[in-house]
Amino acid sequence: MLTAAVHLLTGIQAAGKSTVAQALAERLPGRTVHVHGDQFRRWIVGGRAEMTPDAGPEAVRQLRLRHLLTGRTCDTYADAGFAVVAQDVVLGAELPALVAAIRTRPLHVVVLAPRPDAVAVREAGRGKQAYGPWTVEALDRSLRAETPRVGLWLDSSELSVAETVEEILRRADESRVA
Repeated sequence: MLTAAVHLLTGIQAAGKSTVAQALAERLPGRTVHVHGDQFRRWIVGGRAEMTPDAGPEAVRQLRLRHLLTGRTCDTYADAGFAVVAQDVVLGAELPALVAAIRTRPLHVVVLAPRPDAVAVREAGRGKQAYGPWTVEALDRSLRAETPRVGLWLDSSELSVAETVEEILRRADESRVA
């Protein structure tokens, strides 16, 4: 079983990050917290710049701010004795940058990487639409081609939420990056 630590879950939109992160936080022993990295984006009221395929420098700056706030929040909760499960879309060079920004140890990274067809089915069944200017295939290509192989990459296409959490717990040694 995992001990107090930070567990960072990432993947493309509709990969199951929020649901799996909540379920994982509920399974960990002791005091736990679920940090939604995207919440920091939502808190920007004026001047929010969304990440799009042709995002400009301000959108990238705000994305990096969001990741910095996520890392600091993880560390602050961990310092207070909480096991932290954080989740957000963290792709490309942003993943090792966020990993480097989180100082709490142990640090686990799980990349949920279901097949694009499974993501499309999940997206169609959700009450919200995450894919505006993006396509599932384009974001999946970015994940697989541009994101360094950090931590545990898990194809959760055929797994339930409970099975995904079990796999994360079972393979904790593979997800530990620091």
